[in-house]
Amino acid sequence: MLSLNIRPLIRDEFVRFGEVIEINGAKSHSINEGTTERYHDLANVDVSDRKGKALINIFRGQPRPQPIEIRMMERHPIGSQAFYPLQPHDYLIVVADKVGFPNPSDLHAFRATGMQGVSYRKNIWHHPLLVIVPNHDFLVIDRGGPGENLEEHFFEETEGSAVLRV
Repeated sequence: MLSLNIRPLIRDEFVRFGEVIEINGAKSHSINEGTTERYHDLANVDVSDRKGKALINIFRGQPRPQPIEIRMMERHPIGSQAFYPLQPHDYLIVVADKVGFPNPSDLHAFRATGMQGVSYRKNIWHHPLLVIVPNHDFLVIDRGGPGENLEEHFFEETEGSAVLRV
């Protein structure tokens, strides 16, 4: 079993997988007669392939048993998927920079703060939601419409798995 090193989520290190959604360093301007600061265009929403449309969802995550064993990954071939936490709790992200099916040695792990979201690009392998605290809610923007937008890959026994220790 491969033990993954969990790194802090930093925009420059995540760029090959998608975008980090955060207001630190983001462009902003004042609106609504000066009562609101708008942080504009924080991530690309790429859902229009095959007449897709943007869906706004709330996901409520539950922690997995510790240590967390990573035995599968998923990707969305025709739409991006964005997650933004609705409570100020850290959470974990596991991604792979592999075009074909990933194996445990292709994985990268990050720890996001409760003030950071992510938008996975189309076709980026990632693990489903990995939360640390119970009932952790996320605003999720992803694709709805014709076409299959979910592909899952379960590691073969010969490939083993990876583990996260929080």
